[in-house]
Amino acid sequence: MSLENTQAQMRKGILEYCILSILDKNEAYPSEILEKLKDAKLIVVEGTLYPLLMRLKNDELLAYRWEESPSGPPRKYYVLTKMGKAFLEELQTTWSELSEAVNKLTQNKSI
Repeated sequence: MSLENTQAQMRKGILEYCILSILDKNEAYPSEILEKLKDAKLIVVEGTLYPLLMRLKNDELLAYRWEESPSGPPRKYYVLTKMGKAFLEELQTTWSELSEAVNKLTQNKSI
């Protein structure tokens, strides 16, 4: 097992949560989502993002709308649906519990 593979699997596991969290604040088009992920040091390529956005849309967690762009082709803006907001709330609870458990285990060497 390689370190790089383990790190990649850890990132993939939280990517959906991060994307939904980004879209909870504002609608965004894929380039904006990629930029926000990059700013957070979570590097994701388009080939990973687009299939995930499509799956989230097919699961009715996201919707999108087209908007004309002043420079170039129209942009597809993604937004959370009502179901997506409820799903995100559940993920936030799960993340909180998981984060607390992992921090407890990794920071307390006397367990």
